[in-house]
Amino acid sequence: MKAEMKQQPAARQGDIYNPATGQVIGQVKFNSASDIDALVQKAKAAQADWAEQSPMKRARVMFRFLDLLNKNAKKIAEIISTEHGKVQVDAEGEVQRGIEIVEFATGIPNLLKGEYSDNVGTGVDSYSLRQPLGVVAGITPFNFPAMVPMWMFPIAITCGNAFILKPSERDPSAADYMAKLLTEAGLPDGIFIVAHGDKEAVDAILHHPDIAAVSFVGSTPVAEYIYKTGTANGKRVQSLGGAKNHMIVMPDADIDQAADALMGAAYGSAGERCMAISVAVAVGDEVADKLVSTLTPRIEALKVGPGTDSKNEMGPLITKQHLDKVKGYVDAGVGEGAKLAVDGRALKVKGHENGYFMGGCLFDKVKPEMSIYKEEIFGPVLCLVRAKTYREAVDLINAHEYGNGVAIFTNHGGVARNFMRDIKVGMVGINVPIPVPVAFNSFGGWKRSLFGDTHMHGQEGVKFYTKLKTVTARWPEGPAKGADFHFPQNK
Repeated sequence: MKAEMKQQPAARQGDIYNPATGQVIGQVKFNSASDIDALVQKAKAAQADWAEQSPMKRARVMFRFLDLLNKNAKKIAEIISTEHGKVQVDAEGEVQRGIEIVEFATGIPNLLKGEYSDNVGTGVDSYSLRQPLGVVAGITPFNFPAMVPMWMFPIAITCGNAFILKPSERDPSAADYMAKLLTEAGLPDGIFIVAHGDKEAVDAILHHPDIAAVSFVGSTPVAEYIYKTGTANGKRVQSLGGAKNHMIVMPDADIDQAADALMGAAYGSAGERCMAISVAVAVGDEVADKLVSTLTPRIEALKVGPGTDSKNEMGPLITKQHLDKVKGYVDAGVGEGAKLAVDGRALKVKGHENGYFMGGCLFDKVKPEMSIYKEEIFGPVLCLVRAKTYREAVDLINAHEYGNGVAIFTNHGGVARNFMRDIKVGMVGINVPIPVPVAFNSFGGWKRSLFGDTHMHGQEGVKFYTKLKTVTARWPEGPAKGADFHFPQNK
């Protein structure tokens, strides 16, 4: 009788779609828990030697990577436009903002400098230094497949860590391409590893004992899960969640400027941005009426089509499932009594009838109890809420569970200053609709938009990917004077 052969489980994989056509354009193999363990062990073996390299040597690798990114920026943007759907110019902007983080990371020799205090006690000096954590990981979303990973890995790597990136399985190719460029730049094997997969890969990362820290960007329910699971397993975690970003338009604001700002902030990238403005708060009915009448023809005239066509202003949504979800929110808003001033649900793009397109939508007279106000839609849907006063508008925003980004449009300096101080939101724009901080500042919201104590990139990023060590040193002179049983103090 022949012994039965043990059948190996079939390799799991996911389809990659072109959202402009609805067609499958590739597959990505999903890593299992055992695959993740093998990748972690590879990273762990490489990290010790990498951490021993001088910060200057690590920075030189990042300088070469920076040069390669600049040379290949359009290629990366093309990959993003094809797999994500955002228009080419938007994808190029995403890559450029990521490049700025790499530029910041090249300054790591200065960023890692500690402090030194001379003669804190008789013959005693004290100094501090920051050292890498070891193997760290990033789990990133579909909407910024190049920029969000670059919020994380350039700083983590130049600080001396090894980095494992788990990008979205919906548009994974930009991550693979950046890994190729890092290798070309001279990064040692094992210091940057791309792991592909779904929840199995995520859970393997969260539970692995040799991963010291996890960074995440995504929806709030998942962000909370990542934070609770990661910290329960002894990891340092920074986890950025969802958003419902408001923009107050004051009576003294230039309505045309405010409308221009709302068009880009609400409908750019089909609204699939965690910093998209999804709620306009008009102070006074006159402002609201002017905004609706100004926005309506502009939204109806939006050029919607494949992101690879430079004439288009808005591309498709990422998947058929997400398109149906966004349309479902519009249906719900109508059912809840909001006034649908512009309806983009029926839009079809000629020659791309199977693509995941919808036109821009505008709701007026939205109330705080409606689902379209309370929940993150993540699509090209702008809600307009009417407030009687500035104070009512601020209180409305402060009452929301999310606190990621916010903006105000006004020509009054005192109002703007009060707004900056009054508002309970992490990133604030004054006549700037999408206040994403530059590379040397840090990105992060408040309330249920952020789980963890540190924001991403900038000096906060350096702190997150390193641990502080403080040394107190004395070089005795002369013979021993006997034991001292008092707690050390400086008299």
